[in-house]
Amino acid sequence: MRTTYLMLALSTMIMAACNNIKQDQTETTATLSQPTFAAKVPEYVQTPDKMSSQYLGELNFKDGMPDKETVKKTYDFLDVSRGVETFLNGIPATSIYALLEGFKSTGMQAGDVGIFENLMDARSLFLTANSSTPYVVGELDLKSGPVVMELTTPVLGMIDDAYFRHVTDIGLTGPDKGAGGKYLFVGPGFDGSAPEGYFTIHSKTYRNLILLRLVTTPPELNSSIELFKAGFKCYHLADAGQIPEQKFMMLSGRQFNTIHANNSHFFDELNAVIQYEPADAFNEEFLGLCAAIGIKKGQDFAPDERMKKLLTEAATIANASARAISFRPRKKAFYFYPDRQWYSPFAGGSHTFTDNGEMMLDDRIIFHYMATGITPAMAQPKPGTGSAYGFTPHDANGEYLDGSKTYSMTLPAPIPAKNFWSFMVYSTQHRSMLETDQKFAGLDNMNPAVKANDDGSYTVYFGPKAPEGKEGNWVQTIPGKGYCVLMRLYGPLEPWFDKTWKPGDFIPIN
Repeated sequence: MRTTYLMLALSTMIMAACNNIKQDQTETTATLSQPTFAAKVPEYVQTPDKMSSQYLGELNFKDGMPDKETVKKTYDFLDVSRGVETFLNGIPATSIYALLEGFKSTGMQAGDVGIFENLMDARSLFLTANSSTPYVVGELDLKSGPVVMELTTPVLGMIDDAYFRHVTDIGLTGPDKGAGGKYLFVGPGFDGSAPEGYFTIHSKTYRNLILLRLVTTPPELNSSIELFKAGFKCYHLADAGQIPEQKFMMLSGRQFNTIHANNSHFFDELNAVIQYEPADAFNEEFLGLCAAIGIKKGQDFAPDERMKKLLTEAATIANASARAISFRPRKKAFYFYPDRQWYSPFAGGSHTFTDNGEMMLDDRIIFHYMATGITPAMAQPKPGTGSAYGFTPHDANGEYLDGSKTYSMTLPAPIPAKNFWSFMVYSTQHRSMLETDQKFAGLDNMNPAVKANDDGSYTVYFGPKAPEGKEGNWVQTIPGKGYCVLMRLYGPLEPWFDKTWKPGDFIPIN
């Protein structure tokens, strides 16, 4: 009997203990689900366990923690997107790099000068250059110390640094005002005092582009070139006591490339720029983008197989992006007129592509993807001076220009150009002069073969063959090839600025 009572007592105690444990567990669970210091967490702050992305697919989390597959997808996306942004923001740097490396491929060294004495043609690959005026090109490299440039004849030109930022104008719009003089270019890290008697110019980078045009007319071209050569010198300040002989190189007709890569080789070009220039030549955010994909000052750029694949993808997307922005801009402010197809990245009037503190990214992308040479005189010309530019790859219907079709385009009279006007056609592939059987890939009204209409207007024809009797006003195009057109007004007059004058669009004709 005692044993039975003892068993019942033990059983009762065990059951009570179990009930107490369950009660404690219930109270603990209640405490965990409703903590004393509870917050009212909005739904938009939290991350659900499953999400779906158009670009990454299904994304999985455990209490906000991404699983392995989600982490991998995310990092791949980040590396590609940062590669795209590095490409688009790096175009100014690689564009200058390709120019200067192109000069070196002809045998030129820094300080040498190349002259297109017989003008430029499609054999030389340059972004939207022209064949109406003789170009003078070269490189200033300030890594070994200050460099002197002397000139005595009027020129129109500029110096741009390794990130395609404007350093100074030279000649008519520069400090010498066309009278010539001595320029002293000082690079980063220079802590000496500049001697007197120079226009002293500071650059943030070692490598700099020289881009000049001679101020001349076709009958005086040869004599103007000889006068320029006689009065031009470029040398290190340290050599001022014994100036070396200036080297000139004839570039007309030479086959060489000055255009940056459009595939993953672009990143190798950008790396070469970063390694050569001082670290503070570029802003921190841009250098951060470069570093995020493995381009870091003082380190080898050696992407592994995974990163090579992702950078190939990034270059593909970035190239498509640059072309979409350049050939189908969605920014209405680019267009000069609401009822015309002509537009320009300089429509905002800023050579720095800034507006009230904002970097206008698409403006900068279009310009550097399509063109060469930055100066305030291009973005904000004054009536009667500088140049004005209108660009289009479209016909009057908004369709891309087709090399197999014939178009007419009319400039109404009077044309607001103090000096002259010109048209140039460019490949939509390499953005340099369209390769045709016509040497200069365009025309201008300085050519006596170009005839005005009876009312003073000019009609120009673009197509594979010249309309009968219009050979002098015809620009050749190639079937199967697209093209874009740049209209230049040299010495634009007030009707261009107040938009009371409108150029015609490209009208398809049968």
